[in-house]
Amino acid sequence: MDKDVYKTIDKVSTEALFKDRGSKFYGYAFPVTNEEEIKENIEFLKKQHYNARHWCYAWQLGKKYEKYRANDDGEPSNSAGMPIYGQLQAFEVTNVLVVVVRYFGGTKLGVGGLIQAYKTAAKLALENSEIIQKTINEEFILQFNYSEMNKVMRIVKEEQISIINQKLDLNCRYIISVRKKEAAKVFKLFDETYKVLIKKKDN
Repeated sequence: MDKDVYKTIDKVSTEALFKDRGSKFYGYAFPVTNEEEIKENIEFLKKQHYNARHWCYAWQLGKKYEKYRANDDGEPSNSAGMPIYGQLQAFEVTNVLVVVVRYFGGTKLGVGGLIQAYKTAAKLALENSEIIQKTINEEFILQFNYSEMNKVMRIVKEEQISIINQKLDLNCRYIISVRKKEAAKVFKLFDETYKVLIKKKDN
C-alpha cells in the first residue's frame, strides 16, 4: 500500500442484510475518527435494534492503520469480531467501524456458519459504502516578508501546494499542506529560497 494514502468512507453505509437459517445479520459501516464516535454509533444501533441478540463489531483507526479492535459481543470467541475485522483489512479501510447486528432465528449455525455470516454481512456493508482515497499530508509554516511574496507564490503554483491558513502583513505567514511523499522536496525548495523561513508544524 502506498505509504502516503489511506482508504476510508465519509458517509454511513446503507443497511446490508444477510440471512441464514432464520437468523438475520444486519451490517453497517460508519466513518469514525475516535473511540467516542465508535461508542455513540454502537449505542445508536442498540436503540434501533433493541430486540436483537448480538451487536458484534470491529473498527480500525488512524491514517497509518495503527489502532483496531474486534468484539464478539457474546458470540463464540473469534466467530464474529475477527471475521468483521478481516473485511476491514480486505477492503484496506481505516477510520471505519463495521457493526453486524444479529437476530437469532432459532437454529444454531455453529462456529463455521457464524464466521461466514458475520464476514458476509460486513462485506455487504462495505460494498454498500463509497470508499474514497485520501492522502496523508504534512503541514509546514512559512514566514517571509511581503517583498518575497512572488517567489513564494511561484513555488506554491508550480508544486500545486495548498495553503490552509494565511496571514498577510509586512511579515507574511502561511500554513501549507503538502503530500507526505512531496514533503522533503518542498521543504528543500523553500529552505533554499533566500529570506523565506520554513518549519514543520507540530500537530
